Amino acid sequence: MSWADVTLREFQNALASSDPTPGGGSAAGVALGQAAALAKMVANLTLGNDKYANGWSIAESVNAVVTPLLDEGLNLAQLDSEAFDAVVAGFKMPKATDEEKTIRREEIRNSMLGAAKVPYDTACYALDLMKLLPDLATYGNENAVSDVGVAGLLASAALKGAIFNIEINLNSLPETYGVEMRNHLPTLSKEGKIHSRLCMEAVRKILSDE
Repeated sequence: MSWADVTLREFQNALASSDPTPGGGSAAGVALGQAAALAKMVANLTLGNDKYANGWSIAESVNAVVTPLLDEGLNLAQLDSEAFDAVVAGFKMPKATDEEKTIRREEIRNSMLGAAKVPYDTACYALDLMKLLPDLATYGNENAVSDVGVAGLLASAALKGAIFNIEINLNSLPETYGVEMRNHLPTLSKEGKIHSRLCMEAVRKILSDE
């Protein structure tokens, strides 16, 4: 079963259950997809409207980035669940002999690295989207600027939630695992805060000028 194929209520019920998946990483993927959908809506409301001709270029740039994310967000939600299921399976492997312990340890480490990589991708995609939102708020259809704001909040939640999931998995691994991700995390976090703030400022400026 794919999370892309269930109803919203079914997904929420799955989140609320005592099962380990779906969890926060899958929710972050869904949030990314919803942020992308809202941004695409505003872009489409801008394109072709002569009043916002100055925003057509940014709207086209937004559509180029977010259109693949409509599917990718849902895909990442599914992959996150599958990645953590692999971690759980690793812990259930036999450990009666030294050889079994070694195989089990490596399987757990590799699966945890995979469980960090999925939200890492979510965070990177979320940041790509967030970078476009201040200009979409400024030059896009002002009647939908509140939707840009919600897209920014959802993208920020996707990024921050993904970072939590990256950290909890990498913290359980030796420092030689996931070096690239570890090194990039501070930048992801810093840039996420910057672009989230810029988006909110742009949205509030348009709202205050109405």
